[in-house]
Amino acid sequence: MRGSVRATLIATMLIGGIRQAQAADSVRHRPEVHATIRAKYEYQPQTGKGRFEIRNARVSIGGRMLPIVDYKAEIDLSDEGAIKMLDAYVRLRPKKGLRFTVGQMRVPFTIDAHRSPHAQYFANRSFIAKQVGSVRDVGAAVSCTFFRRCPLTLEAGIFNGSGLTGQKDFWTGDYNYSFKVQTTVARRLCLVAGYQRADAGDTKVAMYDAGAYYESGRWHVEGEYLRKRYAGGDFPAVNAADAFAAYRLPVGRLFSAVSFLGRYDYMSDHSKGRRDETGALTVDDPERHRLTGGVTLSLGSKRLQADIRLNYERYFYRSDALPAVSERDKAVVEFVCRF
Repeated sequence: MRGSVRATLIATMLIGGIRQAQAADSVRHRPEVHATIRAKYEYQPQTGKGRFEIRNARVSIGGRMLPIVDYKAEIDLSDEGAIKMLDAYVRLRPKKGLRFTVGQMRVPFTIDAHRSPHAQYFANRSFIAKQVGSVRDVGAAVSCTFFRRCPLTLEAGIFNGSGLTGQKDFWTGDYNYSFKVQTTVARRLCLVAGYQRADAGDTKVAMYDAGAYYESGRWHVEGEYLRKRYAGGDFPAVNAADAFAAYRLPVGRLFSAVSFLGRYDYMSDHSKGRRDETGALTVDDPERHRLTGGVTLSLGSKRLQADIRLNYERYFYRSDALPAVSERDKAVVEFVCRF
């Protein structure tokens, strides 16, 4: 009788322990859901016209399914008015500092193009991040991080070159690939360099990128340069650069912080790789310089971000250039919500 009671107690304790472990494991591996909404108003003094726009309405789900397996799926319900599938990948972490990623992702390359919308410093992206160096594709990537005091991260990836929507009937023996190296010195200075070979419309391109940013207290200072070369010299090489500084001042009343920002960026004549009826590559983005000044009013926290971005952009073109409708002087008021 005593043995039966003892066995029952032991079984009850074991079952209770297993249930507690399962509950804890369920909480630890519960999916995380995030959303980012960017709503803005832009006014162009040269034309006397303005517009309201939902620039992004992103929703993502991700987390760690197993100790060495995590995942992410992200969709934008309004990427300049279009619905786009962005990230969709599975990532393996067999050991600390080593990651294998398979799926649809942003190609490892550049600094500014890798930032998510809520992490941007300005309402509109730099020319490097928007026109020249922003690439998402389907493929596989590996990342290795070495050293603790001065972390060194090496990344490499191989991709279809089909983009996000041309996967079904796309077969190739000529893949795109990229490399990226990043290191942090004294926990404040980050140095980045990268190379990417990719498809661009009707031609191939090779891109080289180098940049750095410095963070100390309230300051963030950053600079980046990218050179884009077209196969066969079909189009003059593109040079693009940006440099900016941001100073974040905590205030702690209505706003948690106020940031003051200034940026300069440049891009020479740029082609997306489309050929005209003569077979020549067309100029899609004429050479331009731009100065941007801004103030960001932060209301939220790191977990619940709510920012108001106030920017003014001043463009400089050649006298014979034909600027695109949306690439002119403008004042921007943007509301950003991230949770």
